[in-house]
Amino acid sequence: MIVSPIDRLSTAHLDDWIACRDADPAFDSPYFHPGFATAVHRTGHEVQVAVEVDAGGRGRAFLPVHRRGSLATPVGSPAADFQGPVRASDATVALTGLMVALRVQRLAFDHVPATANGFAPWTRTTCPSPFMDVSGGMDGYLSRASRSGRDNMGQARRRTRKAERDLGAVEFHADSDDPALLDRVIDLKRGQYAATGAKDYFTDPRHVRLLHELLSTREEGFRGSLSAVFAGGQLVAAHFGLRSAGVLHWWFPVYEPDLSAFAPGWILLRELVTAAPELGLVRIDLGRGTDEYKRRAMTGATDVAQGTVTVGATSRAVQRVRSAAITGVRNSPAAPALRQGIRLLRQLRSTGGQTSARSGARQSFRTI
Repeated sequence: MIVSPIDRLSTAHLDDWIACRDADPAFDSPYFHPGFATAVHRTGHEVQVAVEVDAGGRGRAFLPVHRRGSLATPVGSPAADFQGPVRASDATVALTGLMVALRVQRLAFDHVPATANGFAPWTRTTCPSPFMDVSGGMDGYLSRASRSGRDNMGQARRRTRKAERDLGAVEFHADSDDPALLDRVIDLKRGQYAATGAKDYFTDPRHVRLLHELLSTREEGFRGSLSAVFAGGQLVAAHFGLRSAGVLHWWFPVYEPDLSAFAPGWILLRELVTAAPELGLVRIDLGRGTDEYKRRAMTGATDVAQGTVTVGATSRAVQRVRSAAITGVRNSPAAPALRQGIRLLRQLRSTGGQTSARSGARQSFRTI
């Protein structure tokens, strides 16, 4: 077993990592590619990798994490939508052995595929992570979509025509490298966070740097992906995500609030699905959650698990108490009011205390 910052891993071990990933479709998400961990590390958020090696020194399993004291979190947290070790198909990964090598007592996770080996005893909850099977483009998608998904794609076609009549010619940019457009995506996303009271991911400047680092990444098998729809030269909707081979991970979708009547997110999704064969896309991962648009658009889902792996009796006891407390609060009749209070406090903090309780409770902002 070896542990190394990712920028000090040998080329041979990076090649082993890619080979393990490529050999198993369970790891086809862009998050499992070493290019993602490398980009995160370059922002200043150090990534340590535990590598399990065989007798010949070849890497058989790779777990990239951030370390903070005795706690390890998956690379890219809190915005890593798939997590866990990448391993050879015939390798047996001892999670506690990797943790001992990393010198941590706890490994928190919240997006590990529920089928991943070794995590079941430590899993607290599971949640669906929807995806769209877009193989065959729009015709293929419609053959697999729910009635709601088909209806929304039809509405998106009509709204595209309306946008063209009202705003001007509609243009789809499938793969932009424009940093100014990415900055606009970030600004719109921060506006969405402020409007809904959600925690602002981009408060940490490393996260802004990460998106720009990914935009400039064009590795074989991994890169950032920036797409947008314009009407009459005006931005309608845009998305920044991750791409690896035929998989696009839907990460930061935004739209211009003044154009919400056009359902801009659906217009953008329709353009991507239509262009899927030309772009080489077969799947769009939508990320964990049951947002309305995800439920409508999805053709399937992968269950992902949340929990904490612990080493040592004391850590396990503390984790059991903590998990019981969290479960008790979530199941409490007061849970909805508590969640609303947290959202309101975030709104007040983001607006300097100028948001009223009434407007904070009433405000909504669709993510698509």
